[in-house]
Amino acid sequence: MLNLVLFGPPGSGKGTQAEKLVQKYGLVHLSTGDIFRANIKGETDLGKLAKSYIDKGQLVPDEVTIDMLQSEADKHADAKGFIFDGFPRTTFQAEALDKYMTSRNTAISVMLALDVNEEELKRRLLERGKLSGRPDDQNPDVIQNRIDVYNRETAPAKEFYTQQNKYCGVNGVGAIEDIFNALCAEIEAAK
Repeated sequence: MLNLVLFGPPGSGKGTQAEKLVQKYGLVHLSTGDIFRANIKGETDLGKLAKSYIDKGQLVPDEVTIDMLQSEADKHADAKGFIFDGFPRTTFQAEALDKYMTSRNTAISVMLALDVNEEELKRRLLERGKLSGRPDDQNPDVIQNRIDVYNRETAPAKEFYTQQNKYCGVNGVGAIEDIFNALCAEIEAAK
């Protein structure tokens, strides 16, 4: 079973690359952002709680995120594997994901991190905000806070996978196809 963690700051291209990886490898894409947005749109209790954090550029608490993600993964008992996009965001979440994967008799194959400089992230997020109408991508202060939260709280999660020899950084700037090919080369090497 191939299980990938697609890692990187907001605007690094995780969603774009995840779509291409799903097509190539037949994996189930679990994006915490998409799951949260669906719950927000549906005005579920989880959605209302998540929105209160997301609107401030903060991370949704670990317990809520973990429960929600496991519930989504459990809907795909016959999956060939998963792409976890936007999860784990903390070392605690990485540990919880490992335990969950062990309970499914599998493990994370590799963490693929898209490396993009901060100025490029800001440019991409503001552009995405214009196209998508997402309020969290339209406010420069919220964008900066999201990047700061990523650097402070999320980036340390890569150490968890580095210690397991599963971390791989990939340049996330350039042509989409070139970045995709670099990701695929790392996946093939990790198989």
